Amino acid sequence: MPDFGMHPMKNSTRDYAEIAAAFLIIVGILFVLGQLDLLPKQFGVSETMSYGLVFVIGLVASVSSCIAVTGGLLVAVAAKYNEVTVNLTTTQRLKPHIYFNVGRVLSYTLLGGLIGAVGSALTLSAKVNGILTLIASAVMILLGLQMLRLLPAFTRFMPTMPKSFAHRIHDLAERDANGGAFMLGAATFFLPCGFTQALQLYVLAKGSFTTGALTMLAFAVGTLPALISLSAMSSLATGGFQRHFLKFAGAAVIILGIANIQYGVALTGNAMNAVPVAATSKPVEKTILQQEVTKEQTATKQPAIQDKQILVMRIEDFAYIPNHFTVKQGIPVEWRIDASEAAACGRILLSPGLGIRKLLSNVNTTTISFVPEQAGEFGFNCGMGMMTPGKVTIVPSSRG
Repeated sequence: MPDFGMHPMKNSTRDYAEIAAAFLIIVGILFVLGQLDLLPKQFGVSETMSYGLVFVIGLVASVSSCIAVTGGLLVAVAAKYNEVTVNLTTTQRLKPHIYFNVGRVLSYTLLGGLIGAVGSALTLSAKVNGILTLIASAVMILLGLQMLRLLPAFTRFMPTMPKSFAHRIHDLAERDANGGAFMLGAATFFLPCGFTQALQLYVLAKGSFTTGALTMLAFAVGTLPALISLSAMSSLATGGFQRHFLKFAGAAVIILGIANIQYGVALTGNAMNAVPVAATSKPVEKTILQQEVTKEQTATKQPAIQDKQILVMRIEDFAYIPNHFTVKQGIPVEWRIDASEAAACGRILLSPGLGIRKLLSNVNTTTISFVPEQAGEFGFNCGMGMMTPGKVTIVPSSRG
C-alpha cells in the first residue's frame, strides 16, 4: 500500500492559501448543489426490478452522497499512491485502482449471492454499521490531513510503509499494494451506503443466490464509471495539476469524513438502543395512536377484545413526520408508512430494539406489524443514521 507517512516538505504561505481556497470551493459547490436540489435523493429500488434498472441505480449511486465513504477512501489512497510513485508509469500506477474495482465487483457479486441464499446472517447491525462509519471517517480525515501536510502530530499515527518499498517498488511492494487495494475494494461491500443496504434487503427478500449475485453485480458495475474516473484522474495527475489535485482531494476527503461522523454517532448512540422507562412515563408529543374496534363491538358498545394500535407516518426527504410515537405494551401495533417522498437512505427503516429492519415501498404504503413487549424508548432511523431521529415509547398497558 502507499506510504501514509508525513511528507518531507512543509507548507508555504501559498500552500495554506491554496488549501483554504480548496475548502471554500468544495463547500461552496456542495452548498449550491444542495440549494439547487441537484444531488440524487431517490433510490428507485422497488419490489421487482430488472438488472438493467439496478445498473442505472448504480450509476445514480456513484454520483450521490451515498457512497461518499467509498469514493473518499479511493480518492485519498489513489492520490497518495500517485504522490509516492512518481517513478512508475501511468499503467503501473493504475494497477492498484484496477485491483480495487475488481475486488469491489467480485465481493458484491459473491456476498450478494450469499445474502440471497443464506439470509440476514451476512448483513450488519446498525451499531456495526455505525462503528465502520466512524472508523472510515477517521481514516479519511487522517489521510486528508496527510495529503495536505496539516497537523503532523495526528497523522504520524497512521501506519507507514517499510523503507524497502522505495527500493523495490517494481517487485514485491507493488504486488502488496495491489493485494491491499483488492481487499480494500472487497471490503467496501460492508461500508454503510443506503443504496447498498436497500439492495441487500431486496435480495434478502428474494431468497435466491442467483438473483442476489446478479443484482449486486449489476449495481457494482454501475458504480464503476465514476470510481474508475476518480482513479484515472489521480493516476494521470502530474506536475502542477498533481499539486492542485492533491489539495482538492485532501480537502474533499476531510469534508466527507467530518460529514459522515454524525451518521456513525447516530447509529452507535443510545438513540438507536432500548432505554427503559418508568411506568409513569408521560406520552410523547406528536403521537398518532388509534385503537380500532369492529363494527359489531361499536354497535353493542362492548369493549374491544382485540385492540390494534395504528401508527401513521410519512417520510419527506430526511424527515419522519411525525417522529415520536407512544404505544401501549402488549397491544398489537400496525405501523403504516408512506415513503414515496423519502430521500437518500430514508427508505430503509431500522429499529434494533423493536426488531425492525425494513425496505419501505416507494409506491404503496408499507405496513409493519409488531407487538410491543418491553416498556422503554426505542429509536429508529435509516441504515446510515442520516434522518431526523425517531422514537417509539412503549408504556405499560392499563389492561388487567
